[in-house]
Amino acid sequence: MISQLSDVGVPVPGGFSTTAHAYKEFLSKGGINDFINTTLADESIYTDVNKLMAVGKLVRDKIMETPFQKDFEEELKRQWQRVSGGDPKFTFAVRSSATAEDLPDASFAGQQETYLNVMGYEEMRKYCHLVFASLFTDRAISYRHDRGFAHEKVQLCCTCQKMVRSETGAAGVMFSLDTESGFDKVVFVTAAYGLGETVVGGTVNPDEWYVFKPTLAEGKKAIVARTMGSKKIKMVYKAGGGSETVDTTPEDQERWSATDKEVEDLATMAVKIEKHYGRPMDIEWARDGDDGKIYIVQARPETVASQKKAGVLEEYKMKEKGTNILVEGRAVGKRIGSGKVNLLTSIDQMSEFQKGDVLVADMTDPDWEPIMKKASAIITNRGGRTCHAAIIARELGIPAVVGCGDATEKLSKGDEVTVSCSEGDTGFIYKGSLKFERTTQDLGTLPKIGLKIMMNVGNPETAFGFGQLPNDGIGLARLEFVINNSIGVHPQALLNYSTLDAETKAKIDVRMKGYGSPKEFYVNKIAEGVATLACSVYPKRIIVRLSDFKSNEYKSLIGGDKYEPDEENPMIGFRGCGRYTDPAFEECFAMELEAMKKVRGEMGLTNVELMIPFVRTLDMAKDVMDLLAKYGLKRGQDGLKVNMMAELPSNVFLAEEFLEYFDGFSIGSNDLTQLTLGLDRDSGLVAQYFDERNPAVMKGLEILIKAAKKKGKYVGICGQGPSDHPDLAKWLMDQGIDSLSLNPDSVIPTWNFLSK
Repeated sequence: MISQLSDVGVPVPGGFSTTAHAYKEFLSKGGINDFINTTLADESIYTDVNKLMAVGKLVRDKIMETPFQKDFEEELKRQWQRVSGGDPKFTFAVRSSATAEDLPDASFAGQQETYLNVMGYEEMRKYCHLVFASLFTDRAISYRHDRGFAHEKVQLCCTCQKMVRSETGAAGVMFSLDTESGFDKVVFVTAAYGLGETVVGGTVNPDEWYVFKPTLAEGKKAIVARTMGSKKIKMVYKAGGGSETVDTTPEDQERWSATDKEVEDLATMAVKIEKHYGRPMDIEWARDGDDGKIYIVQARPETVASQKKAGVLEEYKMKEKGTNILVEGRAVGKRIGSGKVNLLTSIDQMSEFQKGDVLVADMTDPDWEPIMKKASAIITNRGGRTCHAAIIARELGIPAVVGCGDATEKLSKGDEVTVSCSEGDTGFIYKGSLKFERTTQDLGTLPKIGLKIMMNVGNPETAFGFGQLPNDGIGLARLEFVINNSIGVHPQALLNYSTLDAETKAKIDVRMKGYGSPKEFYVNKIAEGVATLACSVYPKRIIVRLSDFKSNEYKSLIGGDKYEPDEENPMIGFRGCGRYTDPAFEECFAMELEAMKKVRGEMGLTNVELMIPFVRTLDMAKDVMDLLAKYGLKRGQDGLKVNMMAELPSNVFLAEEFLEYFDGFSIGSNDLTQLTLGLDRDSGLVAQYFDERNPAVMKGLEILIKAAKKKGKYVGICGQGPSDHPDLAKWLMDQGIDSLSLNPDSVIPTWNFLSK
């Protein structure tokens, strides 16, 4: 890595490496090979944790008591002299690199040791010896046996690099794909202050970013998502060598540990490294606090997401709705597990752990692998999604929720819990053993059908996974999900932040950490949510429905009770287009439009189209188009398409007239059914009459489709009907509709049904 990556323009700290041949010679001439083979031949050590620990120590002790050969020591000293210039205070990072680290289907990450801030030749020699011995840590022995790797086939190199002074800078890990879904058009970057061992080891909850590769290559603002971590501690150097952990200042905890430019520079390096090695990569990096430069300190193949079986979709779903959430944190993987809590405070308690238990700990590291593989799920207080424990959990196929903060306090030994990682980026621990299901779908090669199949997706956290389904884009991206979940604050409360009471301000402050102003927070959160959805299907189209909250839904947001009216029936009240064009709401809507302008312009995601909901009259249609143009989103400019959500009887009766203002219709069959049949779809008393296949509703659908066809404009449907009723989907196809936008779980079944 030291020489190869430097040649392709990736900055790597200088240094040297011992060879795999030198390691092989050391074991052979020292007579260690036979001892290792004999000692590790006993199969019982792989099922008995205590035996494994004892045997591992025997092997490591044997290696440590065997001296290096004279010629090896002489060359080691020469290289130390060359790099350090003989300066006894020159510091090195002494790292391991196994020759099987990492085969495309196996992760040896963290199984061998890394030593930082190593000062002087004697210290470096000692730590090289310890690195050699670390090929036989308990976790490494167990892992190789489980994966079928012969111990003698795995060799080791010891890499000694100039120490990057990240104790006053920052460090982290990045992957050249999304670690959860395997989506390979993004780079996933994590960072925290100080030495990178806190991120790698999972002792800190880092900041996280996603960077979109195609727009990065075009020089656009390519960060499509970000999450601020708590970063409560950092690792720094101790005087005289070694390192220690200290608290991060409150100010630093509430700041991003890397700038946007640094994150994009890192992503550019990741793309270069991926291209050089020809495969997805797992990369460690550090920013030197002295010179401000970023260096790559480790690069190895990613071994989990990139190895998922192509053409097969696996899904886990809760069959029971969990109502009692005990703990939540960052989800690792997409699976669900359940069992009894076994709370461990030390690796010494390994023997107390039973197969099928849910492992709960402050944190884990790769030393815990022998018990992690027996767990039904893993829960930790600390750690991010790129730490070693997360990598191992993914490879073992075990759901893990990391960075919970207080799991060891809120969960007790023997508690029955269900651990769900199937609901997005947040993992939930529910009380009790709840029912869930696992399904697999063979995607195969789907036949061509006479229309486009799009998806209804509102949650950016699930977008990368859904984007890998066969699809023709996103036909309905609901902005309300982003506003409700990622922002959670009424837009007028943000615009009037300075006038709010202290309690409301405090609630908002917690949510907008890391953002310069309330307006910046609102605009950027919407922009990043939409950008994440857009890049999941890029360059295919995504139709973003602008906000369609009802007054009661807006009222539930922080500060909402100060600005929203009380309505008897908000379903047909102050919503959609009528809200946008009301002078009292225009400034709020302007922020929404600023976000859309940013996504299409600064971020370069021109596959984004807009959709206007609940357009009651032709005057409203004209007014809203004028409003969009006023804020820089003129229909037709820079290829912008603006569609109307056709969902009112007035839209049906004046279909051709409405199309004069829009590029097409996306039919909202939910509201169209409600308003055609005079039903309140929130009322259980009349629920039995709600059916999109009612002749009156189908007549309305027919009129809308014919009008669009006559005008040569787009018409699709994004309501629930086609997802629930395949016969309705077939009828719509026969009518000549351009697309069906379905719930993701209906895409494959509906596609297959329509192809018959």
